[in-house]
Order: sequence, then C-alpha cells, then structure tokens
Amino acid sequence: MKTIMPLLAFVALFVSCKSGETANVATMDQQFIQAWNNKEIDKVVAMLDDNVQFLQGESRFTGKSEVAEKWVRATVPTITNLKTSAISTGNDATMAYEAGTYSVDVLPEAPGEPRGIGEGNFTLLWKKAADDTWKLSFAQLEGLPVRARQ
Repeated sequence: MKTIMPLLAFVALFVSCKSGETANVATMDQQFIQAWNNKEIDKVVAMLDDNVQFLQGESRFTGKSEVAEKWVRATVPTITNLKTSAISTGNDATMAYEAGTYSVDVLPEAPGEPRGIGEGNFTLLWKKAADDTWKLSFAQLEGLPVRARQ
C-alpha cells in the first residue's frame, strides 16, 4: 500500500492539471473573413503572427509587416464577398488549421470593366501565442485565373 500512494498522488496531480484548450478553427477563420469582407484592415493585421508566412504562386512574403503591406493592404480593397468552404481541419492545444476552397468577387480595375470571379484553394494555419491569443501563422492561396462575371 505504501508503494502505491506515491503513484496515486502522481496520477491525481496529472489528472487535475488542465490540458491546453483547443482552438475553434472555424470561428477564427470566420472572424478573419468577416474582418476582411468588412475591410477592417487593422483588425486583419492584428490577427497576424509576427513571423507569419504567406505563399501564393511565385509570391512569398515573410513577417507581419511585409504580409500586411503586400497581401492584406494590397488585396483587401480589390475584392469583396470572400467565402470559404472547409475540406480539412485540425487542431490541438497550440496549433489549428483549415484548408479548403475559396471564392471571391474581384472588383474591376477601371470603370466599365466587368467584375471578376476568383476561385482557388487555401490553407490557414493558426498558432497559439505566448499571451494565449491565436495568431495566423501561415496562409497559402492557390488561385485559378480570374474569370469575368457573366
């Protein structure tokens, strides 16, 4: 009995420790998309990790300031109605991802030109920061050529 007491104490301590809460990746992605669609650039940028990576085709941007400038600020004014459809998701206490397809309305570059439709695949990876907030750590978009809206 004496030898089992330390084991029981260890098990009780282990069971009572709160495990890390997992993220609701769908909620995080929806908050990101809502801020994007509402053109809340500062809110979108605040969701980025300091070391965020962005990949699309031949483009690769690294770090919060470069991703904010070359992806977020450059793209938000040119599109509307961003929608995603998740195909794969996963999460644990420190990381969460969602991957799937997206569609977006592309605004015309000049008056009289038609709107476009953009579609493609996406992956968003979130990591839990030291302050327990979730930050977008990696984004990859692979888009099809923009089509004119009929």
